[in-house]
Amino acid sequence: MALNYLWIAFFIVAFIVALIKLIFTGDTEIFKLIIDGMFDSSEVAVMKIALPLAGVMTFFMGLLNVGERAGAINFLARLVGPFFNRLFPEIPKNHPANGQMIMNFSANMLGLDNAATPFGLKAMQSLQELNPSKDVASNAQIMFMVLHSAGPVLIPLSIMAQRSIYGAADPSDIFIPCLIATYVATVTGLLFVAIRQRINLFDKVILSWLGGISLFIGLVLWYFSSIPKEQIEVVSKIASNVILFTFIISFLLGALRKKVDVFSAFIEGAKGGFETSVKIIPYLVAMLVAIGALRNSGALTWVVDGMKFAFSLTGMNTDFTDALPTALMHPLSGGGSRAMMIDTMKTFGADSFAGRLSCVFQGSSDTIFYVLALYFGSVNIRNTRYTLWAGLTADLVSVITAIWVSYIFFH
Repeated sequence: MALNYLWIAFFIVAFIVALIKLIFTGDTEIFKLIIDGMFDSSEVAVMKIALPLAGVMTFFMGLLNVGERAGAINFLARLVGPFFNRLFPEIPKNHPANGQMIMNFSANMLGLDNAATPFGLKAMQSLQELNPSKDVASNAQIMFMVLHSAGPVLIPLSIMAQRSIYGAADPSDIFIPCLIATYVATVTGLLFVAIRQRINLFDKVILSWLGGISLFIGLVLWYFSSIPKEQIEVVSKIASNVILFTFIISFLLGALRKKVDVFSAFIEGAKGGFETSVKIIPYLVAMLVAIGALRNSGALTWVVDGMKFAFSLTGMNTDFTDALPTALMHPLSGGGSRAMMIDTMKTFGADSFAGRLSCVFQGSSDTIFYVLALYFGSVNIRNTRYTLWAGLTADLVSVITAIWVSYIFFH
């Protein structure tokens, strides 16, 4: 219901803002801009997201089926079983969904978005099979979505590349702030959902896994802070793609070892990839058109200007408000927030405080509205319960953390 009202509100707010601009400022182009943006957003949803995703989905869904036949997914499920059994008590032990979620989280952490999405959609389908109420999000689906939307990306390669294009002296200098912000966001989302679902966070297994993950994050920070800055992008790019290709080879070799008809298994699984891509088109169109209307009306610009004025009254330093368009757009549209990030770097400079902070905003969480539309839409979930609020809370904490660490590192 929350998503329903928010979706309607996007259009109403866009209409009111456009009407005000037409009457009071004489902007005769504003409604044309909004309508043209709706057509553009519809085209983007289908031609630049859903259809390109179909090819990736087809390949990785086929590969996942091979992995399941090879026993790789069950192996991952057993490996993380003790931890996931506490976070996802509804999922039976050694269920394939555990391994599929791990594949999704692993691809996300490596910054491999194209691979993470098929793994995540497959995991959502497996969770839906266990869901007793098919149109209402289960506890397990909510936990998975919130952890996914918090965006635990270890190495923001694409952001570093954009900084390099726009002339940053050190494109990788946002790496540590991004990692800190996304880690805090992930822990916040986990705590929010765990408290709502009454999960015992003081369980020794949960504490040991969270402690181990924190130690791993710390070691990654230490390693990348100890090597020359120019090597960070090279090392991370090689490591992430080698790990992904290792997964592919291990699935194929494992299937051969078990004497699976690999090609037939791949084709069988791949058939579902295109079907899933087509199924999500209405959800993507609905969200992206609404977000586009809100953005093109100028409503977000008004919000930023209002926040800048409000913060200036308190006597606070308001340098961070120049980067806020990226933070405000990020929960709504990954492409829109990336455009805001690029615009901020072009306007203020890649090495300006606002330019760097906008990059940290972009790298510190995922796009919650897009994620909800994509994943819940793929299994026809209509009642998302408190998923949106958990995701937005994690996103808010990531924004606050990003501002805090950016002032420490860059201001």
